[in-house]
Amino acid sequence: MTTSATHAADMPAFVDHSHLTVIDMPMVSSFYQQVMGLSVLDTSASGETLGVAGRPLLTLTTGGNAARAPRNAPGLFHTAFLVPDRKELGRWLAHAAHNNVPLTGASDHLVSEAIYLDDPEGNGIEIYRDRDRAEWTYVPDGTVKMATHRLDLQALYDEAPKDGWTGQENGTVIGHIHLQVTDIPEADAFFQGVLGLDIMARYPGASFFATGKYHHHVAANVWNSRGQPKRQGGMTGLSDYTIRFNDPAKLEAAIGKLDALALPTTRSGGTVSLVDPWGIGLKLSA
Repeated sequence: MTTSATHAADMPAFVDHSHLTVIDMPMVSSFYQQVMGLSVLDTSASGETLGVAGRPLLTLTTGGNAARAPRNAPGLFHTAFLVPDRKELGRWLAHAAHNNVPLTGASDHLVSEAIYLDDPEGNGIEIYRDRDRAEWTYVPDGTVKMATHRLDLQALYDEAPKDGWTGQENGTVIGHIHLQVTDIPEADAFFQGVLGLDIMARYPGASFFATGKYHHHVAANVWNSRGQPKRQGGMTGLSDYTIRFNDPAKLEAAIGKLDALALPTTRSGGTVSLVDPWGIGLKLSA
């Protein structure tokens, strides 16, 4: 846990972990280590878990039946790694620039500054830093003002220390996960109505959900995936992700809603596992 009561991971519920199914494990693992600055924390016969300063963030697994998912299949839009501050975002940008890492975009979202790229198998990644909450603008309905403006990468690079980047700084976490789904009203009903997250922002074709008035812990869009069939087992990309509840009462309320809807779940210790309406695995834990 971090010391700030406004941090993404200090909210009543937050995204703790992402799990990708990949085809070329050595290549993808090398990318997350060398480009994204994660360290291998654990290995198994089917894959490995990577993280920062001993905190697990990303599991990669593979198997003989792994089949590349279509770009428009429900699943991952991006996993978003939240770094501690603007200096660390700039240090990563300098590292990426010096190693010719291709980027797919960079945006100022008012609440945050974000850089986008893809891993070698096309899984989307965001690396970002949050602005102080005093700089966020909340509107009367309780949502937060967000936008997509151009981020001045040159200024960010120029301000960054060039002192030899050796990996992500302690305190780096998964700030949010952005999903491709097939229907926004269905996403609103699931993430707000069942899991108890608040709708914090809407874009055309997308909703943003969070607890604790964070800008978003989970986003869902239909930009590529509107009306597509459910995700199939064995597809590459997002196998599952974990929402961890700092507030056990919120977890119990979500489990009660899942049970009331007769959505199939399995329980192991304090973790409840299910498959969401779009075929994406989800784990809920305290």
